[in-house]
Amino acid sequence: MQDAAKCPVAHGANTEAAGGNAAWWPKALNLGILHQHDTKTNPLGADFDYRKELEKLDISALKRDMHALMTESQPWWPADWGHYGGLMIRMAWHSAGTYRITDGRGGAGTGNQRFAPLNSFPDNANLDKARRLLWPIKRKYGNRVSWADLMILAGTIAYESMGLKTFGFSFGRPDIWHPEEDIYWGSETKWLAPSDQRYADLNDASTMESPLAAVQMGLIYVNPEGVNGVSDPLKTAAHVRETFARMAMNDEETVALTAGGHTVGKAHGNGSAARLGPAPEAADITEQGLGWMNHTTRAIGRDTVTSGIEGAWTTHPTKWDNGYFTLLFGYEWELKKSPAGASQWEPIDIKEEDKPVDVEDPSIRYNPMMTDADMAMIKDPAYRKISERFHKDPAYFDDVFARAWFKLTHRDLGPKQRYYGPDVPKEDLIWQDPVASGPAKYDVSALKSRIDASGLTTQELVATAWDSARTYRGSDMRGGANGARIRLAPQRTWQGNEPERLNKVLAVLEPIAKEFGASVADTIVLAGYVGVERAAKAAGAPLDLPFTAGRGDATAEQTDVASFAPLEPIHDAFRNWLKEDYVVSPEELMLDRAQLMGFTAPEATVLLGGLRAIGVNHGGSKHGVFTAREGALTRDFFTTLTDMRFVWEPAGENLYNLRDRQTGKVEHTATRVDLVFGSNSILRSYAEVYAQDDSSQKLVQDFAAAWVKIMNAGFYPAR
Repeated sequence: MQDAAKCPVAHGANTEAAGGNAAWWPKALNLGILHQHDTKTNPLGADFDYRKELEKLDISALKRDMHALMTESQPWWPADWGHYGGLMIRMAWHSAGTYRITDGRGGAGTGNQRFAPLNSFPDNANLDKARRLLWPIKRKYGNRVSWADLMILAGTIAYESMGLKTFGFSFGRPDIWHPEEDIYWGSETKWLAPSDQRYADLNDASTMESPLAAVQMGLIYVNPEGVNGVSDPLKTAAHVRETFARMAMNDEETVALTAGGHTVGKAHGNGSAARLGPAPEAADITEQGLGWMNHTTRAIGRDTVTSGIEGAWTTHPTKWDNGYFTLLFGYEWELKKSPAGASQWEPIDIKEEDKPVDVEDPSIRYNPMMTDADMAMIKDPAYRKISERFHKDPAYFDDVFARAWFKLTHRDLGPKQRYYGPDVPKEDLIWQDPVASGPAKYDVSALKSRIDASGLTTQELVATAWDSARTYRGSDMRGGANGARIRLAPQRTWQGNEPERLNKVLAVLEPIAKEFGASVADTIVLAGYVGVERAAKAAGAPLDLPFTAGRGDATAEQTDVASFAPLEPIHDAFRNWLKEDYVVSPEELMLDRAQLMGFTAPEATVLLGGLRAIGVNHGGSKHGVFTAREGALTRDFFTTLTDMRFVWEPAGENLYNLRDRQTGKVEHTATRVDLVFGSNSILRSYAEVYAQDDSSQKLVQDFAAAWVKIMNAGFYPAR
């Protein structure tokens, strides 16, 4: 029956995502990204502690079950050559491979691959089946293991099952319960749109739209047929280098991961993609979540269609060996067409015994194949040199790959203190940003008193603590005040940290830390506490902020300087600073930063207003300092912002005057990030709360809670 013929029914809720009314407010900020993963979406309840559940997990039993699963082929989705290893590795890889070092978003840490749009990326075709195959194990172990952990464990166990000595594995990834809404996947509106939509210049890989790590929406890495579907291994090499660098991988890791990923398993392009049904989230209810079904052929085994390319890369695709390089260097390769019509490279005059056998019938052999990215491993001079070493020294290749796989699958897990399980490597790796625990037995009260008497101003104390902590990113749990890396290169010279002021403050605090036997990291945080407590006292609302000692001081040797470059602030709305004028509006930049730091909209509101009242603007500017009592933690920012006595008028680029309507006098100046709290309807509703006469105490308490939250972010005290 057509919709027009169906009975009408009252239907008031906006129940389809496409039916939202946000388009009515084209300039609206998406404040929803600050409130994603709310406890109301979590069926496990607010008191659920995944770490405690992990302690109940029989890890040995789980690993045995996972090993058994690899070779228990299911008729509804049979395993290639009787082994699910390739499928499970691809699932883990594509979950982890969404990580971007630019903003730390993506990665394996949340199990986001279960949800749209990621589960419907063409590159992820049929990975929904891998998760369904894992379901009996998830069902058995329940809340003791998360989907996020299980998907990565499946890939790691798969490699072990095929003969690789893996580097290690950590549990500790709690699940989310709806898609990550903060990740920007690109400007395309169509799957696999031409790559030039993401590049200013396709000949310059570095011009790919930031912060992405994929050439097209729907592909995790690069186009296997070449840049924009045109074979050119050298050009593809440049794009591979760029996309892998955006995932924090160097050349050696890139070659190892490419080769190791293609040592096992196969690509499935034995048929036309046009025969496939809709993607998981676009399918009808009978197949939703199990998309890309093919009802025109058997659709399984040798008839599986997952991509355009078809075939295995190596002679023995269920075995970890050096076969990838053996074939790559052992034959000349020519361009051919797959059964699906995709361009792929196949060997010339290959020996029969070097051909991989059919996934169902071992009496049938086929040519192996290579993608444009594989050919890049021997056509690009730097990649070729690395490939030659791996070919000659398989043991070295094994080690580099095992370490790179561990890095790929753990890059966004955060500090090592969050790692859990018997297989956590003892070795500290520089990409983990290791920080040893610091002293915790010193006299905190005495240290605070000494800081208070040091001669440093409230603004100097608060600004330095803030600058040390604000690098924190909840996306990959990097940065933050732990480690006191603000005293090291490159952070010490970042423009946003006001090097001259920073050097003055550190020259005072570092000797004090030494005197009391405390870490510099703790001392910087305590200095901020002293400043905030001064400001609260000046406002008539004394505070005693809760403090946990034990932060450590990182060394330069523990600091991966290159990977810290993306953490440099180029803007900080909370200190009313922009490094340059950007295409993106200051208020959008503020929203992005607030989300990365883990603030809700009310927290961001009270922090910004409170910091304005304290007077910690970058460079001492007075924009947004709507108070005659600078240094006191008052409501003045909010009362002025909501006072209709003032008219707002543009006064320059990102500059506004607040003029008294009666006298005509300009009493204050402001920037966009100040005024948005009075203009955006949602943010204004929070500002009005703090502007009320009965909110003085509330403002101080809420500010204190948000302040402690960011000072502790990324710090995991020794248990």
